[in-house]
Amino acid sequence: MTSRQDHDHDVSTAAWQRDGCFGCGPANPHGLHLNFKLAPAGKSYICEFSLDESFVGPPGHAHGGIIATILDEAMGKANKLKSKVALTREMQVDYLRPVPLRQSLVVEGRILRTRGRMLYNKGELRNANGDVLARSSGKFMSINPEKMFFRELEQERRKHEERS
Repeated sequence: MTSRQDHDHDVSTAAWQRDGCFGCGPANPHGLHLNFKLAPAGKSYICEFSLDESFVGPPGHAHGGIIATILDEAMGKANKLKSKVALTREMQVDYLRPVPLRQSLVVEGRILRTRGRMLYNKGELRNANGDVLARSSGKFMSINPEKMFFRELEQERRKHEERS
């Protein structure tokens, strides 16, 4: 039986070990540990967090690659609104202002539209005052993880069975 948690990707298999995700996995010691929640209006996923010095780029500010990762994670979480597992196909980031370390930040992801297997999403990274520091747009392709990651899932199933 599968349990659905805020960090998972809503995959209908108990074998997919989602806890190791760099963006949201609580078991990844080097990860961001982003904890997304469904926004009150139910139309987006949102996460409040701060970044420490391990994610530095310019002095006192976050590295651009980390900012892109956070926005990608937020847009990816939005796919849960349609109960889809989807992979990033294209992504654009607009860096509007430097993102400070050790300060409260909010990232939000939402779906703009869907077309066939494609989901077109947007993300925003804001400071505690609501100022937009970076925004993104992305194209995500829905997949069947059981087919795409069959070999890897089989390996995880075997490991799980050996531990049981």
